[in-house]
Amino acid sequence: MAMEQYYGTGRRKTSTARVYLRPGKGRIIVNGDVWEKHFGDRPLVEQIIKTPLRETHTVTKYDVVVNVQGGGVVGQAGAIRHGISRALIAANPALRPALKKAGLLTRDPRMKERKKYGQKGARKRFQFSKR
Repeated sequence: MAMEQYYGTGRRKTSTARVYLRPGKGRIIVNGDVWEKHFGDRPLVEQIIKTPLRETHTVTKYDVVVNVQGGGVVGQAGAIRHGISRALIAANPALRPALKKAGLLTRDPRMKERKKYGQKGARKRFQFSKR
């Protein structure tokens, strides 16, 4: 018998997370390691990642296996959160209202603004001298 598995893609800034949910005890594996090894001891990251599972009361129902690349620590955590939310809906569509109410299904559109020519950065200008 094939083991059931649910998939969700999550994105945030420049990070992309491919998330697989499997029935289990609540382990979270990120890029082949336990999440603590990948992210280090960061309580905020744990809070971000586990939000969808807490909102739907499924923390101990599923094992989460994630492949994530790009971006930084918080961007990757946000991408994982988004992916877990989508995978939970694939597993159980009845969870959608709870996740939507918590705002976990919306892809965060905020990205780094590009640098403009003739300027030092995206908004910062070169020093102006009148005389």
